[in-house]
Amino acid sequence: MRIIHYLCELNRICAPVPGTPPHIIQKMQKIINSATAERFRQWIEESEQIVLTCHVRPDGDAIGSTLGMFHLLKRLGKRATVVVPDMPPRSLSFLPGFKGISIFTRHEDYCRRLVAEADLIICCDFNDPKRQDALGPVVAESAARKVMVDHHQEPSDFCDITISRPEMSSASELMFRVIAAMGYYMEIDLDSATCLCTGIVTDTRNFSVNCSDPEIYEVLMRLLEKGVDKNRIVREALMAQSLSSLRLQTYALSNKMEIIEPMRAAVITIDADELKRFNYERGDTEGLVNTPLNVRGVISSYFLRQDEDCIKISARSVENFPVSEVCKLFGGGGHLQAAGAEFHGSLEECRRLLLEYLPRFKNFLPSRLEKIE
Repeated sequence: MRIIHYLCELNRICAPVPGTPPHIIQKMQKIINSATAERFRQWIEESEQIVLTCHVRPDGDAIGSTLGMFHLLKRLGKRATVVVPDMPPRSLSFLPGFKGISIFTRHEDYCRRLVAEADLIICCDFNDPKRQDALGPVVAESAARKVMVDHHQEPSDFCDITISRPEMSSASELMFRVIAAMGYYMEIDLDSATCLCTGIVTDTRNFSVNCSDPEIYEVLMRLLEKGVDKNRIVREALMAQSLSSLRLQTYALSNKMEIIEPMRAAVITIDADELKRFNYERGDTEGLVNTPLNVRGVISSYFLRQDEDCIKISARSVENFPVSEVCKLFGGGGHLQAAGAEFHGSLEECRRLLLEYLPRFKNFLPSRLEKIE
């Protein structure tokens, strides 16, 4: 019996399907509690106005999980709207429903009204209102029922239902499982599947990180069966970029990348003047932090970008090096090999602190270190 059959049929009646291997039953029940799934389903059925929202500086997984559930709700005949803290990157503009997203920094009064009128708020890909900037207090103070679907560690207690699975590759994979567990698998249409697949593809960098669990490929197969064009997702969300973005990334790699040999680390810093010189737009540096990991011998990579109000820190690694712990020293966090933080100070001070912190984690490096080529 296939895993998805268990998810979309078995959870519908909250009883095992005869013939389903016991280890699959146990694992699926552990991932999505059937009582929680039924409660979430009941709330959806009872709700008249639903708002879906995600974290600030939304990425492919934030928008993918949010729009994925949005299209499902529309199929169910629900009045649903998507409200995000700020503008998503243009690389995601190909997604169905993208143009209908309400952006808090552009239409604050309208977004406030949508949240105030909602009787159910679904929080996707974030675990704390602080990750929504100015929109966070608006959502947190709402009297609406709230449901969290997230895969980050240490969720805060601000939702009535918390579905948090840090071992998931992405919030979009988790959202797919939640939808199936509620018995709505058959209602996933091409639009919903495209958005969910985009979230999975972007957070796994096209299945190159965070994808060791073989069940993720079962999820991918089911989304492809819905008609998803994965090649287009990879091309639009991961590969396509503007000429100015290409020049900015080339400049960053050739002129601003430092190699910290003892820590097998790469550090890239970009200040506001440099961003302006290359006509920077949101999303132009997406994926840049991953590129130094292609160099043999580099274990961790850090990208420090000067934004308007802070220094944005992005960190990635291989060999299970804990960049999440590095980012915690800056008040951030994330996954073991993919994390981030925000630093309120100068770019040079942020860089200096990073170089001071890194030697603390030298014992996490592999015992046999490959020379950086």
